[in-house]
Amino acid sequence: MTEKQKPSMTQLSPPSYESESPAEKIRMRAILIGSGLAVLICLITPFNNAYRQGTPLGGGHFPLAPFYFLVWMMLITALIRWISKGRKLITGRELLVSWALMVLLSGIAWTGLARTFFINLMTPYHFATVENRWAEVLHPLLPESWYPQSQEAITSFYNGISGGRSMGWLDVIKSIPWDAWMGPLVGWMGFILLCYLVMVCIINLLAKQPLYNERMHFPLLQVPLLMQEALDKNEFGRFITNRFLLAGILVPVCLHLINGLSFYNPSVPSIPTLILAGQYFPKVGLFSGFIKLKLYIYPAFIGFAFLTSKQVSFSFWFFYFAGTLLIGLLAVLGINIPAAALGVTFGPVISRPEETQMIGAYLVFFVFLAWLARFHFIDTVLKGFGARQEENLAREWFSIRVSFWGFVIGGLGIVLWCHYFGIPFIFSFFVVGAFFLFTLVATRVICQGGIAYFTLTAAPIDGLMAFCSSNFFTNSGIVVAGIVQKILFVDLRESLMPSLLHTRKVTEKVSNNRWIFFTIVIVLIIGVAASFLAMLALCYKYGVRELQFDWATRTTVAVYDNIYSLVESPQDPDKWVMIFTGVGALVMLVLVVCYHRFYWWPIHPIGYLTAYSSAMWYLWFSFFVGWACNALCMRYGGVVLFKKLRNFFVGLIIGDFFMAGAWAIYGMFSYSSYLVLPD
Repeated sequence: MTEKQKPSMTQLSPPSYESESPAEKIRMRAILIGSGLAVLICLITPFNNAYRQGTPLGGGHFPLAPFYFLVWMMLITALIRWISKGRKLITGRELLVSWALMVLLSGIAWTGLARTFFINLMTPYHFATVENRWAEVLHPLLPESWYPQSQEAITSFYNGISGGRSMGWLDVIKSIPWDAWMGPLVGWMGFILLCYLVMVCIINLLAKQPLYNERMHFPLLQVPLLMQEALDKNEFGRFITNRFLLAGILVPVCLHLINGLSFYNPSVPSIPTLILAGQYFPKVGLFSGFIKLKLYIYPAFIGFAFLTSKQVSFSFWFFYFAGTLLIGLLAVLGINIPAAALGVTFGPVISRPEETQMIGAYLVFFVFLAWLARFHFIDTVLKGFGARQEENLAREWFSIRVSFWGFVIGGLGIVLWCHYFGIPFIFSFFVVGAFFLFTLVATRVICQGGIAYFTLTAAPIDGLMAFCSSNFFTNSGIVVAGIVQKILFVDLRESLMPSLLHTRKVTEKVSNNRWIFFTIVIVLIIGVAASFLAMLALCYKYGVRELQFDWATRTTVAVYDNIYSLVESPQDPDKWVMIFTGVGALVMLVLVVCYHRFYWWPIHPIGYLTAYSSAMWYLWFSFFVGWACNALCMRYGGVVLFKKLRNFFVGLIIGDFFMAGAWAIYGMFSYSSYLVLPD
């Protein structure tokens, strides 16, 4: 594994498939298995996560349920092959495609869409009071077609329908006020699926750049790919019984067996997996920013960090420390920036003006990615206009020309949709562009950095308001932009686009990619419908008040509060926000130039993009441990030792997710659930 992969001039030319191994055809059985399990995850996830408060089945970009199913399917397949003397009922590649289909839908069922979607539509009416003046200021600006125009439907959504707890699920579904919901659901599903279609087109257009031109390492795919390779070579038994792998599996199994028993029976002593290190730092001075430092121990994420290149894993924890140190440094220098200088922001975790560095950093890094892919862009545009012939269409999801015009027409459709509901026409281009710009950069961070759990710091709208007044949005425009951003483009913990890129990597050696594309389209439609149905049934049966929706409610109320503030008191760019945005752009410019020009440069730019992400609150220690193990291994044992120890860290991942799945199943039938992975 190389520490760093930079595209050479030869790599920037269109890829050649001539030297690749023969492609494999994916049979219908794999597609049906993957699609069926994916829909099942969509139906179960809201009940498990919100009612049982169990380990999220679809959390993050390496979700639990799909991988848990994959491990068992590979074990059963290997056993059947051993019993039937090598008969291949299903291949490892086919199981990998089934897993990818499950991953695509697992995020939609929770934070990727359904977790906040209905809360978003209920909040402005349910939480409107005389004091907040939402009814007076916001209600006239809200498009009626977006919301259920029935107070009874809203009230019963929060309180549950009368007698809902004792009713069967089918009776609950029949009792949902569909006449109030049908119009908003049809309209929103059309918009959501249009955005998903544009994302599919973008991935189909741009995937060659990371897959072939840059040969990007995909840390989150390494374990499934190793398992698939072992199964297809009929060596899965040897793979799963490797002593290093078994040692790695044993660590999280013992850890979570003891801690799980302690959770349900407090008389059993537990092993601490959280260390509050902030108490060892002073509250004032250079290190005052570390007073809330925590060390979370997650074996699976240590494994992912080990499989990530040293340069990337080092950069994650290095920039987290640097960003925290900046807080104390500003205090020592006597630079006291008032909290009011931040103004109104939509970032999920942004709390200090210096964190707006990320706005400039995201913009510069996007330009850097575009510059790296400049030859690929030219090639894509020429193919889009038919000036250059496409090669090996069987390896593509669908034609480059079709995806190019699908992106153009679909993107224009999103712009017109936003303009129709209130955003000025010219400004709607910038709003939609910011949405996809931030999503593309986040996709790169997730897929190249191996971060299974990632959140944005600054939101796309924050990037626009750093340079222009909120008056440019207009009152209706700020409502539309804020709500659409909340639904699809800010809670990127389970975004669709990184999963699409992972799926594209998984299917790169598949010959019938057209069928895969049609399957993706169909399962996305079914997945959105199934997730909406499951969430509505759950909320009308028990009522939102009785479910675990505190985070979704709190963050959504904050969005409408921010919209109200901007409508009542329009905001101009603040000098401190502009200063730190410029600082972030300058720092990122230096990082990308040094990264691209100097081979010895030890820091990767994507680490800077996560400095203030809440993901690093939980994962910085895992990346530190994984980086240290990787560095020591390569330093003193080289590639030979790395290949041996890699199995140990693969075992950490398999064991951690295996125990998470086992406790999640137990939690479904218990009063509570022991959480193995971050919520």
